[in-house]
Amino acid sequence: MEDLRERLISAASGYGVRISPEQAERFGVYLRFLLEWNEKMNLTAIREPEEIVEKHFLDSILLLKFLAVPAGARLIDVGTGAGFPGVPVLILRPDLRLTLMDGLNKRLVFLEALLKELSLGAELVHARAEEAGRRQEYRMRFDFAAARAVARLPVLCEYCLPFLKPGGVFAAMKGPRARTEAESAEKAVKLLGCETAALREYALPRGDGRSLVLIRRTGPLPDAYPRHGAKIAKSPLL
Repeated sequence: MEDLRERLISAASGYGVRISPEQAERFGVYLRFLLEWNEKMNLTAIREPEEIVEKHFLDSILLLKFLAVPAGARLIDVGTGAGFPGVPVLILRPDLRLTLMDGLNKRLVFLEALLKELSLGAELVHARAEEAGRRQEYRMRFDFAAARAVARLPVLCEYCLPFLKPGGVFAAMKGPRARTEAESAEKAVKLLGCETAALREYALPRGDGRSLVLIRRTGPLPDAYPRHGAKIAKSPLL
């Protein structure tokens, strides 16, 4: 475990992200907790500790390399699953006001136990994104939204962009070669009152390609969005 903590510190340093020994210790607790709970519920298909460190922990915190997040900013992690990217970001930035949202309550049970073990605080919300996006307490309330969901970007935009306040930024964490996908989402981005601000491409230490699409709210969110989940899936905003 000690070796994995040191490996995470070294790998993050190579991207210009600093992890303190105390923070690395928390990642060690996270890893142990995730492996234990994964035996009784399906939290991640990645089961090798080395891969979890790189493909979950490091990948999540690299969000802070490409995104300037002010102190005390409000961030929502949509479809958080086992807490990625939200919890790794919170370990490095406990000043953030983090909301972890997921449609499966059992994942939130895991996250509640994990946060208690890590002595960290976050709001846990059991809801589907398209439903929460219409609730007053979440609609256009966040400085930042993030998601690592596998849904294609035009669909992901309708799920996530409604959470952004004016000037807020959505960070869509995608695989390699997301440029074509980003181009296909331009209609959705505009309809939802936003614009694509940047696209960053990079690779993890073992060569896995990653893309980060940054989308900023520049205008109002039409009342019609987000639509019902079935409509979003059946008729994406293409």
